[in-house]
Amino acid sequence: MKSVILILFLLPTYFISAQTDEKQLVFHDKEFLLDYYKQTKNNLSKSISGLSEAQMQFKPSEDKWSVSQCVEHIIATENMIFGMLKTYMEQPENPDRKKDVVLSDDDILGFMTNRSEKYKAPEMLQKKGIYNQPKVALKDFKNQRKELINFIKKTDINELRNRINDSPAGATDAYQSLLFIAGHTARHTLQIDEVKNDPNFPKK
Repeated sequence: MKSVILILFLLPTYFISAQTDEKQLVFHDKEFLLDYYKQTKNNLSKSISGLSEAQMQFKPSEDKWSVSQCVEHIIATENMIFGMLKTYMEQPENPDRKKDVVLSDDDILGFMTNRSEKYKAPEMLQKKGIYNQPKVALKDFKNQRKELINFIKKTDINELRNRINDSPAGATDAYQSLLFIAGHTARHTLQIDEVKNDPNFPKK
């Protein structure tokens, strides 16, 4: 199966080449992962709660997304990657490939939250902006997140770390794939904040 992180539009060549030097890799535990999921959920909720329909649908320019489009993209992408991950987890463990992992967990998070690098999403994940009310968007997001959180809680961390797959950035494990999902949400929450900071963003 293709890597869960085989989302080429999110993995630039600089990210691949930047990790070639030898270094001590840092890997986090399940508590860190759950805390990060909670943090990204809360940050998204805080960012969009209370917005009006005009604010949800405002686009800084024709080639930029609205808050509504960003949230819809977040939900669609989390669902897609989680579906890939569940299929991936059905495959046998391959801990013999741990030595091939060259990215630390912090490398994944650092890249995902670096908004200085912008990439175009695949057409299938470019959304129209169906959400006019933050409450509706957050309900869909949180319902989907419940399944993800339950999956993390019930899955032994060794089962995640012992499944290695290839991505354009090199070998990664299933834990890092889960980290990637939450990091993707963090990335687009930052994008939402950029939209809200536009000088033409509606006052109400």
